[in-house]
Amino acid sequence: MSAPAQRPITREALVALDHADPLGGFRDRFALPPGVIYLDGNSLGALPAATPARLAEVLTREWGEGLIRSWNQHGWIDLPLRLGDKIARLTGAPPGSVIAADSTSVNLFKALSAALALRPERRVILSQPGNFPTDLYIAEGLARLLGRDHVLRLAEPEALDSSVAVLMLTQVDYRSGRLLDMAGLTAAAHAAGALVVWDLSHSAGVVPIDLAGSGADFAVGCGYKYLNGGPGAPGFLYVAPALHARLELPMTGWLGHAAPFAFEPTYRPAPGIARAAVGTPPILGLSALEVGLDLALAAPIAEIRAKSLRQTALFAQLVAQECDGLGLRILLEPERGSQVALAHPQAYPIMQALIASGVIGDVRAPDILRFGFAPLYVGFAEIWDAVQVLREVLRSGVWREARFQTRAAVT
Repeated sequence: MSAPAQRPITREALVALDHADPLGGFRDRFALPPGVIYLDGNSLGALPAATPARLAEVLTREWGEGLIRSWNQHGWIDLPLRLGDKIARLTGAPPGSVIAADSTSVNLFKALSAALALRPERRVILSQPGNFPTDLYIAEGLARLLGRDHVLRLAEPEALDSSVAVLMLTQVDYRSGRLLDMAGLTAAAHAAGALVVWDLSHSAGVVPIDLAGSGADFAVGCGYKYLNGGPGAPGFLYVAPALHARLELPMTGWLGHAAPFAFEPTYRPAPGIARAAVGTPPILGLSALEVGLDLALAAPIAEIRAKSLRQTALFAQLVAQECDGLGLRILLEPERGSQVALAHPQAYPIMQALIASGVIGDVRAPDILRFGFAPLYVGFAEIWDAVQVLREVLRSGVWREARFQTRAAVT
């Protein structure tokens, strides 16, 4: 007996979902341009409406008037740890275990180096072949730097063995959106005697995360996707408190010293996660990130997750309903983050035509059209409107025009 057909989705039904949406009020807390459906928050989050005023305050009052006094008067020096504790609340980490600093790549270098130092008898960093390229590049470069038979091995986690020092995984796959089992994979790594470094760049702020409960050893992430910290926003680093006392970091910077302003000639690490600081905190970037973090913390993560799952499912169902026979293959993972991938051999020009029509997603080589759903500002009716534009782009063949064929530096 065949399964009953799904009832066709209508725009009216999606408008009704918008009216009932408990997160609907958050849309007005973002500065979104008119005429744009923004489905790329998994790459760069939208601008919080409060960010320009906050940055103006930092520029004119704190820097312009306070000058160097603002390190103390306005708490600049405390921003990395204060924001770290806010990120900890979003990622299920205890206070004092996260620092907001540097970039995701730099923090990954720190975490992998520290993990390898904790397993000196082992030489292998294990990661999946499809992991985000910069993670693989960092691991590859670190193995080359260390020498002594250190290697990056690309295989599925089932390949864990006694040679693996650290398992490096991304919680949500950047192409397919697949969500990994953090607790299960961490337990498997620990059973094999390895440590785990998790990359939360595509999950923090939109997926419930329990770093402490899962037993994760290290985690890194960025501030510019679902945390809405702005382009190039600082990243973050988590280290499990049980590892703090034995933490050996590859960059022992001034602000990671136990007493930076004692100006001691030799390094003495600060207690806890504070030792992971390296250089001067980027005050403008951290100030913008804090606005985004406060927005994320204002919304219950259970409601964010429920809306995310519903929106991604509706988008996939609508594409199947409205774009049948138009050459798309839907890649909807049953366990997923907050994105949907569509495969098409002409993904790049199709996406450029969509962007020109006001629907912004992005492309991941070789053939993935990627759509991210940020539940705090993406509405349900927008899903209908976006799919109608997609259908028209495919039916009309407008994507074949020469103006959509030239690849830009950023895809």
